[in-house]
Formats: sequence, structure tokens, C-alpha cells
Amino acid sequence: MTIDEELTLLESQLRRLKIEYEVYFSNPSKKPPTDIEWKVLSMLRKFSDGARMSFSQRYRYNEMAQRYAIYSDLWRKKGRIREEGYRRPQDALLSVQGVRPENYQPEHRAVYGVGQAATAVAAAAAAAVTAPSADSKPLTVVCSDARAEQAEVQKLFRALTDAKKKAGESITGDIESFTSFVQKKTNQIRKQYGCDKVEYTVDVQGGKVHLKAKAKA
Repeated sequence: MTIDEELTLLESQLRRLKIEYEVYFSNPSKKPPTDIEWKVLSMLRKFSDGARMSFSQRYRYNEMAQRYAIYSDLWRKKGRIREEGYRRPQDALLSVQGVRPENYQPEHRAVYGVGQAATAVAAAAAAAVTAPSADSKPLTVVCSDARAEQAEVQKLFRALTDAKKKAGESITGDIESFTSFVQKKTNQIRKQYGCDKVEYTVDVQGGKVHLKAKAKA
């Protein structure tokens, strides 16, 4: 199985995991999808160093790792509510079915479905993806049409290659292939979110260089 095929499998498993957790939190008798989550975590760990991946593959992996970090944080919050009941009015917005009354005193035990070890792995994955390093300041570029905004794309490309050199990472591709990638990604995000522009950020996290993209009005 190629790396692209494995990343496609990871994306499919992550999508399935999200659905299974939604079912779990809407059904008090349902068990957490720990088997699927272990598969997702194993694949995230497998590709965490990014050594065998191309730039586009690393970008795709980072996007899924970020998504999992956001999901896992939400699942921990909902799991806590499922165990202990609503403590604050805003907890009700998380829509957990079958919660215990507020005066229930829970036992001291893990509330995250995959247990303490997986929680530590999830926290580490989230930290590796989302925590910026203390000595780096991210560069941000806003783009709506990469072909027409070559100056901005070149600035982003220089920042990315400079950051990779400092981090000791290999540099693949040229400005033309990078422009094509940014153009394709910009069109994809604009179509998906109905936005006018896309904000790209070059950041160094945990000693590794990341290119992030998000919709911008």
C-alpha cells in the first residue's frame, strides 16, 4: 500500500470514528469506538515524523492530525459530561444523551474512551500539531488566486524553504509546482467554505515546519 493509499485509509477511518462517536454520545447504552480510535492513533503515530512523505502528503497528514486533535478535545469534554453530568449551562450545548443528575458523585476514573495511554498519545499529537515553538514567528499570506498573486506566493515559498533549511528538512519542488499546489488548495477551500480568500501560515512546531491553510472571509 502506498503512502497516498494509507493516508486515504486514515481519512476514511477518521471520518468513521467521528460518526461512531456521534452515535456513542447520542445513545447511553452504546460503547465508545475504542477499536477504531486505536487504528487512527496508530496511523497518526506511524506518519508523525513525515520522513517518507512529500510536501503535499505532509500537508494532508497535518490537516488530518489537526482535525483529530480538535475532535479528541471535544470528545474528552463530552465524555466528562457523560460521566459526571452537566456542571455548567453551556455543557448542555454539547448534546450528550443519558447524563447523570448534577448531584451525582462519580468515581475517580478515566473518562476518555481509549484510556490513559491513548489520551497521552492524543495530547502529544495535539501538542505536536498545534503548539507553536517559542523561538519562531509564523508568516501569514492571504491568497485568492495564486497565479495572479505571484508576489505573495513567492513570499510564502521563500518563507517555507527558509524554515525548512533551518529545521534541517529536505526541500522538494520548485516555485512552479508550489504555485500549482497553492492554486489547487485555494480553489478547494474556497469551494468548500464559500470564502473569498485563504490564509496560509508557515509555522515551526516541535522543530518541524508546517504549512497551514484556513478559510478567510
